[in-house]
Amino acid sequence: MDSELNILWAPWRQSYVIQLSHSNECIFCKAVNGSDEENYVIYRTSYTVALLNRYPYNNAHVMIAPKRHVPSTELLTNEELVDLMNTLNKILNAVRECYNPHGFNIGANIGKAAGAGIEGHIHIHIVPRWNGDTNFMPVLARTKVIPEDLKITWKKLRNYLMK
Repeated sequence: MDSELNILWAPWRQSYVIQLSHSNECIFCKAVNGSDEENYVIYRTSYTVALLNRYPYNNAHVMIAPKRHVPSTELLTNEELVDLMNTLNKILNAVRECYNPHGFNIGANIGKAAGAGIEGHIHIHIVPRWNGDTNFMPVLARTKVIPEDLKITWKKLRNYLMK
């Protein structure tokens, strides 16, 4: 068994986290109340909003959040929680059908100590993964290669979800 620790570097995210800490605006509340195209919203329900991450770890990186601004899942009603999970499954299916990933990372960071960049509004990350999708570019060139423009990803997933 290999005991060496693997590290996922995401240096491009630091400027985003710093910018958020200086802003009082919640990107999820903005997405709930704003334009779908401007906020990269791909899907909405009565309780949930799903949007593309502007600083993705990988192509088609989606974030799902309840419409209500709460910091943790324990504060959601049963209806909100069930809707959040149903939306997660719907997004998984859409990403699987549109992009054919080999796997997914799914998770939520609750609290600053857990790595939450936006700790006041609970959200779940869905990050599609492909064999060999990590390479030397982020470490050596401080560049993350995302093979598709966000607008194209937005249109592709939104069109799939709206049919």
